[in-house]
Amino acid sequence: MKHLYIAIIVAMMSVSSLEAAGKGKHLFILSGQSNMARLDPNSSFTPAVEAEFGKQNVIVVKDAQGGQPIRRWYKKYASLSGATGGKKKNLDKKGNARVGGGLYDRLMEKVNKEIAGANLETVTFVWMQGEKDSQGAAYKVYKEALTGLIQQLSDDMKRDDLNYVIGRLTQYKSGQQGWDEIRKIQQEVAEASPRGAWVDSDNCELKDIHHTPAGYKELGKLFAEKAIELVKKSK
Repeated sequence: MKHLYIAIIVAMMSVSSLEAAGKGKHLFILSGQSNMARLDPNSSFTPAVEAEFGKQNVIVVKDAQGGQPIRRWYKKYASLSGATGGKKKNLDKKGNARVGGGLYDRLMEKVNKEIAGANLETVTFVWMQGEKDSQGAAYKVYKEALTGLIQQLSDDMKRDDLNYVIGRLTQYKSGQQGWDEIRKIQQEVAEASPRGAWVDSDNCELKDIHHTPAGYKELGKLFAEKAIELVKKSK
């Protein structure tokens, strides 16, 4: 009888192990400009999602670069009406809008390396960008560019269930038209889908346009909270 009990326990443990192995991993892709570049996921974001889903079930990939417009990620930016933002530096020698996407390719190179051979249960995109596009007239096409970028990632990951969390710009330059419009757009895009969410970074401590170390830790925590909510809803 004792041997029978042991056999049953071993069998149950094996089934549990197989079920755990059968579950895919949760991928979190973090990108954007300086306020994402300066955020250390290991400070608060990664510990939070690992605590929720298990370290073995989480993959976090971040690639960001300061001072960059969204066209560096969105490959079809040049097709948007008014995409040059009225600036000559956004035009090539023939006067056409420059083709973007270089930073997106760099990001995806990292992503593909990290997920090689992995079974993904969910994919969540965390985006903190927009300061650069608040300058000039670029904000006028930001909504199209942001929705296009989300769709671009969804297509490339072959996921029609992509979650996304958008960090709304702080109040640092509130009152400036482009800045205020970007904030509004970020909130609208996030609220347009049940798979979207946005983070209010206004209460994350600032030092000029960037956050303090404490501010970035809080921002990472807020991103994790929203990401976890979306993953739970999608399961």
